[in-house]
Amino acid sequence: RQAVMEEARRRLRQFDVGDKFSRLPLPRAAVLLPLTVRGGRLHLLLTVRSMQLRRSPGEVCFPGGKSEATDKDDIDTALREAEEEVGLQPEKVEVICRLMPGIDKMNNLVTPVVGFIEDTFQATPNPDEVSEVFVVPLEYFVKPLNYKTFSYKTSSGYLTRIHCFTYYDQEHKRSFKIWGLTAHFAVFLALVIFGEKPTFEVDYDLDNLISSSEKYFINLYASIYAGKKSNL
Repeated sequence: RQAVMEEARRRLRQFDVGDKFSRLPLPRAAVLLPLTVRGGRLHLLLTVRSMQLRRSPGEVCFPGGKSEATDKDDIDTALREAEEEVGLQPEKVEVICRLMPGIDKMNNLVTPVVGFIEDTFQATPNPDEVSEVFVVPLEYFVKPLNYKTFSYKTSSGYLTRIHCFTYYDQEHKRSFKIWGLTAHFAVFLALVIFGEKPTFEVDYDLDNLISSSEKYFINLYASIYAGKKSNL
């Protein structure tokens, strides 16, 4: 277990962006990508959004949400939201790094914060926000059994690839659909940690993952910013 975690830590720290993108003029949000080791393998904890939420009800996502004035940084945001949503206390998370951000469909800059949690963690979902919590082997996001992709054009006209995974969970005896920005972050996390070619196409040069992921993000951001300027 320790060896698996140590190797993951080592690789993740090479990709830590810190607060490099914190000055971009977009509203901020953050999500926690909670990693745990079960049976010697890395797993990722995910949640299902409550059906009573206005935005994206019933969709799979990571614990997280918009930044609040009292948050010191993205790490604070991600940990606060995880505690509110699934009862994960901040001191029970070993924060490793912040990975390359993404931009959601509301044009929020979303920073993924990666942290280790104990395999004994028992989630207590807040029913107003979360209906279910489940875990997926991280390897599934490079070697899926059920995967499809489709092209998506952002509101600013930027063409991007959307990953869509269907994961059958033995514990819940049902399938979960993981797609959009959540899938995007999960795939990137798996690429960083495993350093191997996935069984599907990705928008990165795998030999230069750091520089190509930054280029991907900058192109996406530039397309949105160009769109904003043209709306002025």
